[in-house]
Amino acid sequence: MKVIVVKDYTELSKKAAFFVAEEIKKKPDLVLGLATGSTPLGMYRELVKLFQNGEVDFSRVITFNLDEYVGLSPEDKNSYHYYMFENFFKHINIPPENIHIPNGIADDIEEECRRYDEEILKYERIDLQILGIGINGHIGFNEPGDELITSTHVTELSEETRKANSKFFESPDEVPRFAITMGLGTIMKARKILLLASGKEKAKIIFEFLGEESVSTKVPASFLLIHPDVTCIIDEKAAQLIKGQG
Repeated sequence: MKVIVVKDYTELSKKAAFFVAEEIKKKPDLVLGLATGSTPLGMYRELVKLFQNGEVDFSRVITFNLDEYVGLSPEDKNSYHYYMFENFFKHINIPPENIHIPNGIADDIEEECRRYDEEILKYERIDLQILGIGINGHIGFNEPGDELITSTHVTELSEETRKANSKFFESPDEVPRFAITMGLGTIMKARKILLLASGKEKAKIIFEFLGEESVSTKVPASFLLIHPDVTCIIDEKAAQLIKGQG
């Protein structure tokens, strides 16, 4: 695992965008796994700038998002579908048919999970998966527990996760209790993984995660320790404990 510590969120966003752009240049039809939330937002903005400057072409890129809230329509401003289009997709030249996001209002959610996995399998596996990390160590919405599910599935969000995500909603009560998430098996099959972490609130879990000597379902991110090609880009605030500053 390669760990890169950068000064701040701005530098993290630029370095992450450059990393993704370089992978697309090497493989124009890259299968790209995408994350949402506040951490990758700057990366998306920087990728849009690179596209506008003619430095990256998304016309052949295939994307698969990690997750979506159950019960939120694509038009809902709190849905990840809306997030992705507003912050990224509508600003680049990616064909709509190349975009894949779980349908949180599918009539049959379990069938939607199976369908999503089948779509990914059409491309064999994801080439580059972008990840954030939750304060409890979740990746995607794979929450800590006694066991972890390998395939795309419906998961109940922990109170910790719902509280952390409530900043995007008008009220904590509005945060959905369930989400569709890509499973850990699919994530681990990705050829490369890029994990991003920013801010002092992530310092404790980054310290625990990078200090792990074993994998545990109690810290889902710990499974990344056995992946052959993971790069972590973290800013100084997230790295303060591993750097002995906290």
